[in-house]
Amino acid sequence: MAKQSSLPLFQRVSLRSDKSIALELLLLFLLFSLLTYHFFSIKQYGIPVLLAFLCESFFTYVWILVLNIKWNPIKYVQYPDRLLEQKNELPAVDIFVTTADDELESPIITMNTVLSSMAVDYPVEKLACYISDDNASPLLYYALVETSKFARVWLPFCKKYDISVRAPFRYFATTSGPSREESLEFQYEWKLVKDIYEMFCKKIEDAALAPSSDLPELNKKNHGSIVKIITAKGVPHMVYISREKPHHFKSGALNALTRVSGLMTNAPFILHVDCDMYVNNPQVILHAMCLFLGVENEEDCAYVQFEPGFCHNIKDDPFENHYDVLFKFFGHGTAGIQGPPYIGSNCFFKRKVIYGLSPDQKITTGIDLNLQRKFGQSSMLKESVARVLSASTSASMSLKCTVSSFVKGTHHVAVCDYENGTCWGTEVGWKYGSQSEDILTGLGIHRKGWKSMYCATEPASFLRCAASTVPGTMIQSKRWATVPLEIFLSSMRPISDTLNGNLSLRQCLAYMWLLTWSLRSIPELVYSLLPAYCIISGSRFLPEVSELAILIPIEVFLVFNLCTLSEYLAIGLSTRAWWNHQQMARITSTSSWLFATLSVFPKLIGLSSSAFEVPTPTYDKDMKNKDPGKFTFSKSLIFLPGTTILLVNLTALGIGMSRFLTTSPQNNEAGIGELLCSLWIVLYYWVFLKGLFAKGKYGIPSSTIVKSGVLALLFIHFCK
Repeated sequence: MAKQSSLPLFQRVSLRSDKSIALELLLLFLLFSLLTYHFFSIKQYGIPVLLAFLCESFFTYVWILVLNIKWNPIKYVQYPDRLLEQKNELPAVDIFVTTADDELESPIITMNTVLSSMAVDYPVEKLACYISDDNASPLLYYALVETSKFARVWLPFCKKYDISVRAPFRYFATTSGPSREESLEFQYEWKLVKDIYEMFCKKIEDAALAPSSDLPELNKKNHGSIVKIITAKGVPHMVYISREKPHHFKSGALNALTRVSGLMTNAPFILHVDCDMYVNNPQVILHAMCLFLGVENEEDCAYVQFEPGFCHNIKDDPFENHYDVLFKFFGHGTAGIQGPPYIGSNCFFKRKVIYGLSPDQKITTGIDLNLQRKFGQSSMLKESVARVLSASTSASMSLKCTVSSFVKGTHHVAVCDYENGTCWGTEVGWKYGSQSEDILTGLGIHRKGWKSMYCATEPASFLRCAASTVPGTMIQSKRWATVPLEIFLSSMRPISDTLNGNLSLRQCLAYMWLLTWSLRSIPELVYSLLPAYCIISGSRFLPEVSELAILIPIEVFLVFNLCTLSEYLAIGLSTRAWWNHQQMARITSTSSWLFATLSVFPKLIGLSSSAFEVPTPTYDKDMKNKDPGKFTFSKSLIFLPGTTILLVNLTALGIGMSRFLTTSPQNNEAGIGELLCSLWIVLYYWVFLKGLFAKGKYGIPSSTIVKSGVLALLFIHFCK
């Protein structure tokens, strides 16, 4: 908690725009007007209008959820310089880095994440880094040993010259070298450190061909717990952990890290980062501590979720995989309610919150039987838990100096059966029951009445390499959309958490938007085919041009596009970036989200089992891509819906135009709206149209075209 006599460590700033709210409320009114028109037209025009009404009902539901999130966006401005005045009182932080497969996740990128995390502007003696390796990789352990050696050079270099980018692979890739104006000492040390880094990378690459380390060859799916401490002078402690399986996905790894770190360093704060999410702002921990230590009420900050960023930016984000507007709208919007959800990386937690403490729960010093039921039989762990639960998180806690003396106990808490009969994964730690441990964990924290905070810094505090190919983007989008929907449909959370817990109604609606976004794929698909259906069948779902009611869909179209365009322009993005978003939103919703939605329902009735999928990182591939901004295709079925939608609408345009040219003007009014809609859909899928005629990876595979052609013919036959 902030001291009353000191300057505030952060400021809460409202981002609410009355003009934007008025425009968004106008769109809501127009959507209800369109629903009303279609509701009273169902009897007259039949199935097309009924389908339009159902789709627009879902779109209206989504817009209500969006309005709820946007109603009172909040931004926090931190003052880390004020915190540095209290340097001796800074609390300790344990850093968790999780990795699952060194063959899919480059060890060099993982080591850069570790290096950037340890090189932050924070006392070295108050940091410890724990690396979870679910693949029990000798290569990764060897890389960590080499990292500890390189860190003895890298960390002093960064702090001596106040280097802003502290992931060496990014620093040396984005700087051509010191200028002549720099001191001779800096020029010499820059060249020396660069040479050492290149040797460091070469050692890891060579070891990948002939791995050699202290780790024996193991059955990677069945081995005992491994805990190894890697220390170097002037560098934070590094602890390598490969836990015993079964793993419970990433949440199981994080719970093992929590127990091991609880025995060794037991810092009151925990930072979790994925292995490919490196620190880009060296003051990141200070920014987080400004929020944790600056709140008046402790329950106002259970965790601090940092806004993610992406490197290797392509101009105007042609594949909409940086999510700039999404993160700002959702992050700042939920900050004005109960706080942002936990998104699975770049997040700081209070350890006592991870241990399951509620805001109104009072813990006294000592150990009771309840701790054994919750946390297991390790007496050392129960002692460390009791210390954390009874201590003030604002108090300074230093790391233990003799972490090696706790290694034996850490093996015990990292075995697979330690959690039997305990509350790990339910009431304590990261939550089990889904691959999306992030959403469940954040939801569980909010359910208890805690609030969270959203932190967006300049420059971005964390960066990762975004997919720069369309197939990679599509697969990533499908994965991100599948698990949230599974959570919602299997447990009806967060509705139950609002009825039976302390999750606020508005926060419930925000989670509803997050968990059900892939359901939009069904009405999007129907709406993209509806104009073509009406043109081919000679029916309609829009008013005639001569009717006054035609103004309603026109106004919906104009106001919606004005709302979304203004969001892009407000944060400095271009009109081209906005149009790229419009295209990719339609393409993604009718491909990735559609496959995600269709894959969930069989799982709910046990027809298929979920698999632990690691998305293939894209850094090596993308950096060598000669034209990373160009739309590419593959033989994946994920491109089938988009190609089919394009072929159907092209056919409908041909039929509609021929009918328009051969029919008297008096009879053409009925189909003009549908014709324009179909044309607009073709513009959305323009990259698919170009793909029909392109070759190689830039063209749609012939097998996909044939399959889509058959589906299009079946649809046209059905329309007639």
